Amino acid sequence: MKINSFNYLIRQGFKGIWRNKMMTFASFCILLVSLIMVGFTILISINLDKAIGNIEEKSEVMVVIKDDVSKSKMSEIEGKIKDIPNVTEVTLYSRDEAWKDMMEKMTDAQKDYFKYAEDNPLPDVFRFNIKDIKKMRETTTQIELLDGVESVQSPTEFADVLINFRRIFYIVAIAIVVALVLVSLIIISNTTRASVFARRKEINIMKYVGATNSFIRIPFFIEGMVVGLLAAGCALVITKFAYEGVYKILNDDYHLFGIFGLNNIYSFKTMFWPVTLSYLVAGAFIGAIGTSISAGKHLKV
Repeated sequence: MKINSFNYLIRQGFKGIWRNKMMTFASFCILLVSLIMVGFTILISINLDKAIGNIEEKSEVMVVIKDDVSKSKMSEIEGKIKDIPNVTEVTLYSRDEAWKDMMEKMTDAQKDYFKYAEDNPLPDVFRFNIKDIKKMRETTTQIELLDGVESVQSPTEFADVLINFRRIFYIVAIAIVVALVLVSLIIISNTTRASVFARRKEINIMKYVGATNSFIRIPFFIEGMVVGLLAAGCALVITKFAYEGVYKILNDDYHLFGIFGLNNIYSFKTMFWPVTLSYLVAGAFIGAIGTSISAGKHLKV
């Protein structure tokens, strides 16, 4: 294709935006709303993964050792626990340390109940974290079968709740993203259909003089791409200010959010370029494809 022809097609694409101002504005609005909703859905998913990751790091499991276990046996148990792939940072919380900590937290009146105790009633305990909470139940069951282990205390039920919540959220998020993209494509396709119909005489003349379908379709493709890029730019600005507002709230002194790991969500600055690129590519792709589909269907006028 000659440069002059390409410049002509680009000019026609921009003229199409101005000629169909109302329909272009409708496409712009639906793309803007769709990109914002899709963007926030993905950002929430990313931060949910981070929050769950923070909870995983704090998912401590305690292995209570039987009273009659020797030191050599305890070392053997510790080695077997460390050999499990899903286990990290195994530490021994001895009965002596536990007794000392308990005494420090007691009042003098409470200590009187234990001053005549001859033996330390507390057990030795191994503490460790879980790498993947999806395998927590499997890991704890494996440890419970070890000889010398009295019991294993772990937040297994809470882990199951987190796993189910994450699965449901991802299903809903994917459904929202797919629905919004399809709605955007349909609306933009209908907008382009009206534009093609309005220019049917011009297109007829172009086809009679030998213009190919691709030559006729390119201005619509450019029109949709430009609208998509404009919508992406506006969506990026709105998302930035909205996200930074939420980020500021969650990173203030709110202890409840801190408990769930939400005070460590990603800042928009750290995600600026990936988010910007994703918005621009998605906007241009949806806009261009939406117009191309419709133009291809309605070129025979």
